[in-house]
Amino acid sequence: MLRTAFVTSGLMLIVAADLTAQSTATPVFLAPYRALQRVEYGASLSDPGSGIAVEGFYRFGSRKYDIGFRGGFADTDLGRTQFLAGVDFRTQVIDHSDDFPLDGAITAGIGGRFGDGESQAYIPLGLSLGRRVELEDSNVEFTPYFHPVLAPTFGDGTYDSRLLFGWAWASMFHATRSPMSA
Repeated sequence: MLRTAFVTSGLMLIVAADLTAQSTATPVFLAPYRALQRVEYGASLSDPGSGIAVEGFYRFGSRKYDIGFRGGFADTDLGRTQFLAGVDFRTQVIDHSDDFPLDGAITAGIGGRFGDGESQAYIPLGLSLGRRVELEDSNVEFTPYFHPVLAPTFGDGTYDSRLLFGWAWASMFHATRSPMSA
């Protein structure tokens, strides 16, 4: 059955410290699993703290694994534009049970921000914990989740090497044309 769907990732309720979740150091976090079965693609608009970032992404996967490619541009506080590029990986490692109510996925990536005199590489590592909620007799489901991320950085310019930490409480929404089936 062909499903037409849209996905909105976001609704960051609480975010702390340096916001870095993905391989491009933007505050775009991952739920414990994909919203769609095989392929996800879209765009994100975010505020990484020093301007606005616009990115496109393409993710594909099989079973409990998926890989994604991100690319875009970010304005810096110095009025310069940086090119963003990265690869992200997610694998589901925890299934909810009677003993533990959440699903979980390990996330990892490599990528960077590249620009005039200030290039920076990122290797984010995280654990996303949440649970999919399907609304009864509805074509809507949502996944509230918590995603802490550690990201060692390497580069030149203002920030040589650092260890960044970011986290978010967030929710991912998914809707289809027909009600979900079990």
